[in-house]
Amino acid sequence: MKVFGLFISFTLLFLCPFLSQADVPELSREPPRPIVFVPHDRSKSDPQQVHVSLAGKDHMKVTYITEDKKVESVVEYGKTSGKYDVKTTGESTSYKYFFYSSGKIHHVKIGPLEPSTTYYYKCGYNGPEFSFKTPPSSFPVEFAIVGDLGQTEWTAATLAQIKSQDYDVFLLPGDLSYADTNQPLWDSFGRLVEPLASKRPWMVTQGNHEIEFFPIIEHTTFKSYNSRWLMPYAESLSESNLYYSFDVAGVHTIMLGSYTDFDSDSDQYQWLQADLAKVDRKTTPWVIVLLHAPWYNTNEAHEGEGESMREAMESLLYNARVDVVFAGHVHAYERFKRVYNNKVDQCGPIYITIGDGGNREGLATKFKKPPSPLSAFRESSFGHGRLKVIDGKRAQWSWHRNNDSNTVLADEVWLESLSSSSSCWTSRESNDEL
Repeated sequence: MKVFGLFISFTLLFLCPFLSQADVPELSREPPRPIVFVPHDRSKSDPQQVHVSLAGKDHMKVTYITEDKKVESVVEYGKTSGKYDVKTTGESTSYKYFFYSSGKIHHVKIGPLEPSTTYYYKCGYNGPEFSFKTPPSSFPVEFAIVGDLGQTEWTAATLAQIKSQDYDVFLLPGDLSYADTNQPLWDSFGRLVEPLASKRPWMVTQGNHEIEFFPIIEHTTFKSYNSRWLMPYAESLSESNLYYSFDVAGVHTIMLGSYTDFDSDSDQYQWLQADLAKVDRKTTPWVIVLLHAPWYNTNEAHEGEGESMREAMESLLYNARVDVVFAGHVHAYERFKRVYNNKVDQCGPIYITIGDGGNREGLATKFKKPPSPLSAFRESSFGHGRLKVIDGKRAQWSWHRNNDSNTVLADEVWLESLSSSSSCWTSRESNDEL
C-alpha cells in the first residue's frame, strides 16, 4: 500500500501537469467531483473489469482480468442462465509499467452469435455469471456515445443515466480512464464501467490520455490501452489497434487514431482509403467516424489541435459521403452543420464534439464570440449523446445534459443519410470525371 500511495502522489504532483491542462471551471455549474476509485472486492481467481466488444461478423470478444495468473483464458456461454452450451478458449497478455505489474488480461473471442439475443456467460470457470445482448442485424439500432469519460462522480452520474435507457452499442471517442501512467486507475476504471461494459459491446478509440509516454523511462506509447482494450483491428484489416472499423446493422463505424501517423503516406491513411472504398451504401447506408481531437471546434480549449489531421484526411471522408463525425477532447458539447473545408456543404459530414463524459479536468467554458456560422448548437455541460438509426434514410440524434440526478434533453435533430441524396453522389461522380 505504501508503494501504491507513493505512486499516486508522484503521478498527481509531478506528471499530470505535463499530460493534461485543466480548463477554466464552469461558473454556473459545480466543478468536477472527486475521483471515484473502485476497489477489487473479489478473490484473486475471480474475473474483474469484464467488458465485451464486437469482434467481426457474428462474434464478440470477452475481456477480463484476474490477479491469479493460473486462471485459464476461457469463456463458457449459452442462452439460458446457468446453462452453458459452448466453451471457447482465448489468449492472454500482461504488462509492466514502472513498479506496477498488471494482472492476467484475458481476451476470448466467442461466436458465431445470433443477433438481438441475450447470452449468459462465465469467465475462467470462476466468479459471477454475466450476460450481454448482441446488437440487431437490421434497423433500428441505437448507439450511446460519450467521450472523455474519466472516473469522477460526474462520470458515475453519466453512466447511471446511460444505463437507465437501453442501447445496442457504446461508442467512446478517446480518453477513457485518465490514468495518465497511474496504472491502478486503469483497474479502477475497468471495475467502474463493468456493470455496463459487460452487458453491451463497448467500442473505443484512443485519446491523448492513453498515450502514457514517460520521458527516458517508458518509450512504449499506448501500452496499457492496447493491452486492456483490444479492438477488432485485425478483423477490419488494420495493422494497428489505434484504428479500425466494424459494422452494426446497416451502419459502418470507423474509429480513427488522432495520435498516430495520418498523413497520405501513413498506414492509417492507406487503410482508411481502402476501408471506405469497400463500403456498399446500398447495404450499409450509414457511415460514421469517431476520433479524439475535433476537426471543427469553436471552443478556445484545444483550438486547432485537429487541424493537421483534418487537412490530411477530410477529403477522404467527404468523397465517401460520411454522415457524421464524432470527436472528444474538448470538454463541452458542440454540434456543427454539414461542413467541408470550413464551409457549409450539404454533402459534408455533421461534426459533433461530445467530450463531456465527466473527466476530472472540468468543463471547457470559453466558446469564441460571436458564434461561428458553422456551429448549430454548443454548451459547456457534462452529458452523453444517443444516435438512433431508424432506417436507411433517417436517424435521430439527441444530446442529454447531465443535470445532477436527472437527465435533460438539451439538443435534438433528425438526420438524413447522405446515401439517399442523389445530388451529392451526382456531384461526386462529376468531380471524379474531371
